[in-house]
Amino acid sequence: MSRVLVVNSGSSSLKYAVVEADSGSTVADGIVERIGESVDEGGVADHAAALQTVFDELADDMAGLVAVGHRVVHGGPDLYQPTLVDEALTAKIKELSPLAPLHNPPALLGIEVAREALPDLPHVAVFDTAYFHDLPPAAATYAIDRDIATRWHIRRYGFHGTSHQYVSQQAAEFLDVPLGSLRQIVLHLGNGASASAIDGGRPVDTSMGLTPMEGLVMGTRSGDIDPGIITYLWRTANMSVGDIESMLNRRAGMLGLGGEIDFRVVHKRIESGDAAAQLAYDVYIHRLRKYIGAYLAVLGSADVITFTAGVGENDSRVRRDALSGMTALGVELDEQRNADGAKEARRISTDRSATTVLVIPTDEELAIARACVSVVTALA
Repeated sequence: MSRVLVVNSGSSSLKYAVVEADSGSTVADGIVERIGESVDEGGVADHAAALQTVFDELADDMAGLVAVGHRVVHGGPDLYQPTLVDEALTAKIKELSPLAPLHNPPALLGIEVAREALPDLPHVAVFDTAYFHDLPPAAATYAIDRDIATRWHIRRYGFHGTSHQYVSQQAAEFLDVPLGSLRQIVLHLGNGASASAIDGGRPVDTSMGLTPMEGLVMGTRSGDIDPGIITYLWRTANMSVGDIESMLNRRAGMLGLGGEIDFRVVHKRIESGDAAAQLAYDVYIHRLRKYIGAYLAVLGSADVITFTAGVGENDSRVRRDALSGMTALGVELDEQRNADGAKEARRISTDRSATTVLVIPTDEELAIARACVSVVTALA
């Protein structure tokens, strides 16, 4: 048996899945939302109550668990392997909270609640930043005062690493070629969005940085901005650092520009002549194309470009507009293949395209489950 309960704990939601790591099948999955809201209004009191809801919903699916896997967004400079949870690790995750204030604290709370509820099972933390730990120094290093960067552990960490690693491996399997032979660009496009350049299975650049705010335009996050905007708003608009951070995390991106994060709604608004929605979409696509072009330059060329996550897997217009006009760069989409709404891994480039373009569904839960099994197996 290789059955693992995977927990992804957010501040107001708890996603879960029971996964058979060997077969790759998902036994059950779901999400508990509105944690911390009034029970009378359909909320859940706290994370302990949310986890009990999970246990109630899973019922017999809990039988035979070998481990509990926890997604932790930020591992900092030292945590880059799937790691058995103990008191020292929870203390370290807490210490790293300033680097991911929206993500690490709820993850830690989920770990603590799950360990108390399931004390006889090994709990394993899997870090979003792990895959990018060994980025080349030129890609990982910011051009700021070296002593300050060293003292405060400032570097490019990258995120969505579990997804980028899984999808790049799946691309090699789909094409039936060795992972080490491929130069890849992976585009993880969801509410959070990131891009990576991968050479021979090793990431050489990624769009997110010290925090998950850098890079592509996202649902509510700004992505790249001039850092002078922050000091300008602080000095001139009298905004506090907390207010600026909140705006850039929660009221920027597609939401800040066009008032909507659901691309299905964005497309409908564009069709109705909504100028704000059109501009938000144009900015999103422009930034995405810039990163694709940059990573083509970093890699020299790409054998594979892969779209994944909610928008990447399901929005044919985003894929089309992101790659339009790139025939001279060796990228040519097949319109009919791109429009196909199939849910499995598939090729959407023409047969003559020098760069293969794929859509591959990500499965971070399976990747986390397999990482947990590797840790448990090593302990045996």
